[in-house]
Amino acid sequence: MEHPPQWTIERKRDGTTLSAEEIRSFILAYHRGEIPDYQMSALCMTILWRGMNPEEVSALTSAMMESGQCLDSSSLSQPVIDKHSSGGIGDKTSLILAPMAAACGLAVPMISGRGLGLTGGTLDKLESLPGYRTRLSEQELLAQLAKEGCAIVGQSEQLAPADRKLYALRDVTGCVPSIPLITASIMCKKLSEGLHGLVLDVKVGRGAFMKHMEDARELADSMIRVGRELNTPVCAVISNMDHPLGHSVGNAVEVQECIDLMQQGPSETPLWILTRDLGARMLQLAGRCQSLQEGQCICNQALQSGAVWAKAEAMFRAQGWNGEALPQAPLQVDIPSPQAGWVQDLDAEKIGRLVLLLGGGRRQVEDQIDHAVGLSRLCQVAEPLETGQTLATLHLRREDQRSEATALLLDAIHIGEQAPDPSTLIYETRGIET
Repeated sequence: MEHPPQWTIERKRDGTTLSAEEIRSFILAYHRGEIPDYQMSALCMTILWRGMNPEEVSALTSAMMESGQCLDSSSLSQPVIDKHSSGGIGDKTSLILAPMAAACGLAVPMISGRGLGLTGGTLDKLESLPGYRTRLSEQELLAQLAKEGCAIVGQSEQLAPADRKLYALRDVTGCVPSIPLITASIMCKKLSEGLHGLVLDVKVGRGAFMKHMEDARELADSMIRVGRELNTPVCAVISNMDHPLGHSVGNAVEVQECIDLMQQGPSETPLWILTRDLGARMLQLAGRCQSLQEGQCICNQALQSGAVWAKAEAMFRAQGWNGEALPQAPLQVDIPSPQAGWVQDLDAEKIGRLVLLLGGGRRQVEDQIDHAVGLSRLCQVAEPLETGQTLATLHLRREDQRSEATALLLDAIHIGEQAPDPSTLIYETRGIET
């Protein structure tokens, strides 16, 4: 660097706008080990405090991309489109969406992550499939995309390595909840995939990282702006994460729910409605449909025809699944409703804590996941119940988990005498015309 790194820290501390070259020099020097963690964490804290304007966020994203390699997707004949979710309880759309988009003629190089805390990770869920590999070389990834049209993999060592190093630092220094830093972290990985378009699912509510609508909008708009600055069309939906998405929360149980949906065909459940909406927007960005409604019809047809499950099975097997059954917990317990009525509320955060208690999530990065535990057949908001009807089936490793898990489940579900007003699944869309 041409000047000491503390000068950059001081300038951002004082509210000065950093130049693109200043940001680039700092990030690449940190990646090379020339700037220590304590100075990088100081800059992160000043960014958390002072914020960044759109040009600074784009420069930060570009610098983190430059620290590694980008996927050369020019050999692929299909439009390369991906989706990113900010994460939530029971959010399993990726497992259906990637093969569905491939069945509709897109290439989807979906780079996903692992769960930490309450929010589950797509890679952890897929590793419930015996033999599934989440690490592919660039050559393997491109070959699979050319043949099958989709892959769901983890971040490689070559892809935005500065982000991987920086995220670990942010996690231990209290700098995670910064919109500019979150934006750059997400977008540097996604834009390194050589995309022609990106659809974002920004979750908001009790089971999401973003608890308030204004924060979800700010994050969505920030990522859309970065996409525009870096010549990649981006749109976002803001979706409800007050309630878990789907009837299962866990790892193997969520994979099984997705397999069942893909094999059985369309149904007007929140899981399918949201997945279909995201798929339709991917088709819009690729120019494969003229309207959201047309895209939804294309997605329905792909699922109904069996093409989605065929693509999913091909992807699973290409990445090492040997066809063996998913792991099952040794103890499965149906929890009866203590009263008749209507499900008024289902607290996603409390359900997430329940699965974490059972061992289905991580408290720390190095924790091992129990893929078999969780819950299935979870009742849904506005569902009518009879006394004794099953609220959910708990998948337990040990008998001594039953009492506390049951109490947590009952605490998460509110049953009332009248049907509640229907909840909104997708609040709004940003960055694309519908």
